[in-house]
Amino acid sequence: MTNNVEPAAAGLNRVFCNYCPAFCCYRLPGSTLFVTATDINRLARHFQQSDGEVRKQYIEHRNTFKVKEDGSCIFLSDGRLSKRCSVHEARPRQCRDFPYDAPCPYLQREDLLAEIYPRVEKSLG
Repeated sequence: MTNNVEPAAAGLNRVFCNYCPAFCCYRLPGSTLFVTATDINRLARHFQQSDGEVRKQYIEHRNTFKVKEDGSCIFLSDGRLSKRCSVHEARPRQCRDFPYDAPCPYLQREDLLAEIYPRVEKSLG
């Protein structure tokens, strides 16, 4: 019976993502978005660039995105509450899979929310 409940809960969790101002798109200390070669190739096709050019423009430390001054992903659009990811169709696998069919940690942990919410609020203007 548990197996019947889990997919519904996972689907419900994804619904919350539709109304989220992108809490997971801000880098917290100790966290890293791992970008694979496949992710880089997907972005390269999206931008119609070479993989090498995508690496030069958007990647730091070999396999993670550069971030803006506030710690947000370079592809996160400011001033918008929805559709904030400017490369949503080409986003990395880790972004596609988050929150990994588990409850969103930003909705369950006050410490994470307290750290991220002021940044989100500022980016929304």
